Amino acid sequence: MTDAEPNLHRRRLGMQLRTLRKAAGLSLAEAADKLDLPGAPSLSRIENGKQRVAPTAVLAFFDVYEVAEDDRRTHIRELAKLANSGKRSNLFNEYRSAIPDPFADYILLEELAVKCESFASIVPGLLQTEAYATAIVEGSRAWQHQREINNFVALRMARQTALNREKPLHLWCVLDEAALMRRVGGNAVMKAQLEHLINVSEEHKHVDVQVLTFDQGAHAGVDGAFYLLHFAAGPPVAAVEPMTTSLYLEEDGHLARYESGFDHLRTEALDVRASRDHIAKVLKERYT
Repeated sequence: MTDAEPNLHRRRLGMQLRTLRKAAGLSLAEAADKLDLPGAPSLSRIENGKQRVAPTAVLAFFDVYEVAEDDRRTHIRELAKLANSGKRSNLFNEYRSAIPDPFADYILLEELAVKCESFASIVPGLLQTEAYATAIVEGSRAWQHQREINNFVALRMARQTALNREKPLHLWCVLDEAALMRRVGGNAVMKAQLEHLINVSEEHKHVDVQVLTFDQGAHAGVDGAFYLLHFAAGPPVAAVEPMTTSLYLEEDGHLARYESGFDHLRTEALDVRASRDHIAKVLKERYT
C-alpha cells in the first residue's frame, strides 16, 4: 500500500470501508490491529482515500468486518479495482471521445449507484428520447461539430441501460413543470418525450416521476438541478452541474442539505399518479 493523491474513486472506497468498520463496532486502532496494519493512522489514510488498497487486500477487510453479502463484496471489489488502477467504466471506454472530465466520474458513479434521486428543470438524461437529447445537446452549444453531438447523444442513450439491467437503478425524479412547458425541439419532439415519460413511469416500478407545478412558487430546488446518488454501502454523493464543470459533494453538511431539499421537493410535488395525469394533460393541451 502506497500513499497517493485522493481521488473520487479512492474516497468512495474509503468511505465504504469506514462504514463497514463502524458497523462492525471497531475503532480505528482495533481494526488496524486485526488487519495487521502499522496502526490507526495507516487505516485512516485508507479511509480518507490517501492510500491505495490492492483489490486482493479488501478480502481481509471482509473477514475482519464480517461482510457476508456477495453483492456488497462484489461491489467493493469492483470499486477497489477502479480506485487502484484508475480504470474507467465500460461506457467511458466505449465513448471516450464524447466524455469531458470530470463527467467521466459521474458515469462511473451512476453505474455503481443503486438509487438516484434528482431534481431537474429539463427531462433528465436517463429519461430522454433520442430526439429530445439531440435538441438539448445542440442547444447547449457545448459541442462544435455534429459528430461530437452524435457521440454524446449516443452515450446518453447508452446510459439508460442502467434502468434495464438485472438489478436496475431506482430513479426518483422530481421534475420542474418548466420541463414540460419548454418546447425543446418543437411540438413533435415534445409530444414523443412526454409520451415516453408517461410510459416509462407506468412500465417500470423502479422509476418514479413527480411534477413540481408552478403553483408551488419558491421551492428547495431554486438553486438548480442536483442528483443524489446512493450506493450499496456508504453515504450518497450529491452531484451538481454548473456550466463549466461538475461538483461532487460528499461532506455530511452538504449531503444533509440536499437530502433535506429532496425530501421537501417530493412532498411539495404531485404524487406519481397525479404527475402522470398532469403530464398527459399538458401533452393534450400543448403538443397535440
